[in-house]
Amino acid sequence: MSQQISRNIQSAIYALQEGRFVLVHDSSKRENEVDLVVASQFITPNHIVEMRKQAGGLICTCIENEVAKNIGLQYMHDTLFLSNSFDRDLKNMIYGVTPYGDHPTFSMWINHKSARTGITDLDRAQTVRSVSSICDMAPEYQKEIFIASFKTPGHVPLLVAKEGLLENRQGHTELSIFLAKLAGLVPCTAICEMIDSENHAAMSVEKAQKYSTNNNMPFLDLNEILDWT
Repeated sequence: MSQQISRNIQSAIYALQEGRFVLVHDSSKRENEVDLVVASQFITPNHIVEMRKQAGGLICTCIENEVAKNIGLQYMHDTLFLSNSFDRDLKNMIYGVTPYGDHPTFSMWINHKSARTGITDLDRAQTVRSVSSICDMAPEYQKEIFIASFKTPGHVPLLVAKEGLLENRQGHTELSIFLAKLAGLVPCTAICEMIDSENHAAMSVEKAQKYSTNNNMPFLDLNEILDWT
């Protein structure tokens, strides 16, 4: 393991612990996208503003697989597949995999019960922080508080990390939860894909690296994180 990798990882840990963003690129063999990542326990409306204005993708909240099991959440593709409302053709579509070979980690979409519309910066920040609080609770209380705290459908999609994290899936959901745990934080993150407004595609790694340098945000690649593990 190189010393440079150690410094990059340590910089990311410090940034997350301070409530700052980290940029994470998965792989050219997967989505080949760069996400803004922040620890959900620190999120404010200003974080939401930066994600929607500077990143532009979908603002999601990631949780550990164990927490999802405690609450009773399923992956969305499993929920839809098990529904009696869809015929075989639709179920084949529902259970299809992504172009890079795995299933998305989407589960339920939620709003905090205090939200009026759920989409404002204030509402989404409240929802994300409240998810983090539940992730930090004793397991026996998580389901009861979750049910009492949120309404669905809402404007914040929950992403459930695969059990075993990077051993079983190497998407931004697992990468961000891995980094939060490495930083000693609540394993709950908010992530958002960076979109290039000039060509309307995913922002290139080169542009994202320039953004990270200009804004003093650590930039990590999947391979750097795997080397650390």
